[in-house]
Amino acid sequence: MTDKIQKIWEKHQRDLNLDTFRENNELHPDFWNDFSLKNDIKERLIKIATEYFEGLELEGVKIDDITFTGSLANLNWSKFSDIDLHILVDFNDVDENKDLVGEYFRAKSSLWNKNHNILIKNYEVEIYVQDTNEPHHSTGVYSIKNSEWIARPEKRNAKFDEEMVKKKSESLMDQIDRAHDLFDDKEYLQSYDYADKLKKKIRKFRQSGLETGGEYSAENISFKVLRRNGYLGLLNDLKTMSYDKIMSIGSNLSKKFAIFIKKPKKNESRGFNRLYEESKFQKRVKAKHNRLKKANIGGGKQNPGPPYNKKPNYKRGKSAPVGFGGS
Repeated sequence: MTDKIQKIWEKHQRDLNLDTFRENNELHPDFWNDFSLKNDIKERLIKIATEYFEGLELEGVKIDDITFTGSLANLNWSKFSDIDLHILVDFNDVDENKDLVGEYFRAKSSLWNKNHNILIKNYEVEIYVQDTNEPHHSTGVYSIKNSEWIARPEKRNAKFDEEMVKKKSESLMDQIDRAHDLFDDKEYLQSYDYADKLKKKIRKFRQSGLETGGEYSAENISFKVLRRNGYLGLLNDLKTMSYDKIMSIGSNLSKKFAIFIKKPKKNESRGFNRLYEESKFQKRVKAKHNRLKKANIGGGKQNPGPPYNKKPNYKRGKSAPVGFGGS
């Protein structure tokens, strides 16, 4: 177990803090006058969101809305809450590859959130860029730009399955611990791959819970447990540390990660480098191609039968076009 995990274990002792997910009787009084966001906070959040987005230099792309969501826009706020500041943008205005645009915005937002520590009423501001066409699942969503509720919170006396939350949280923490064990064993490629896989798994895990059970689903509460006790931050650090170890070997990565991308038909938006973003996106997919191909079509010990007389070739074809065959 790494020193970082040991410190988190000693500090939190895997305290799930489930009592902090209970509903309050009113919205946080430091932010709201009844159900209206206080003017000084509104103006500051608009300024933060606008300056962040202008810094991306995306020509021809505009902000459709700026929203305040999460527990501080709801009745389940606590000392662990943060200010979820969402910037709504039509991803199609940036590039036709919406998955790639999503990766770009997540990377930019993550970097901004890491480098800034803006506190309003002792709560940290967290920026997230959301596709305008993406449905929202929160019961508290406030349009800062239009000063109106998109989804107004109501007292629901909501309950969640505590035992299920404990079970799911412990399972995810155990997996993160095992990923760190790989890092301790200097299996850096495996630890990087496992950390990347876990991050995607946890993101889908939470999204599934929001879609089927809402904010009080066991999946969403478990996600928040890991965010509060430091395990999500630990997972992010693990992926970065593993990558740094891999890249420190001194191999010629330019040959390993060389790609060819045709010039897009439309002009690129300023600040969005398709070649660079596509390269990062393809690296992750390509790195897992052989393993996934073996798992999907080459598993088992049975001998190949007619009309096939040998096992398939697991290597990625050199001429495979972007987006095909794991390229």
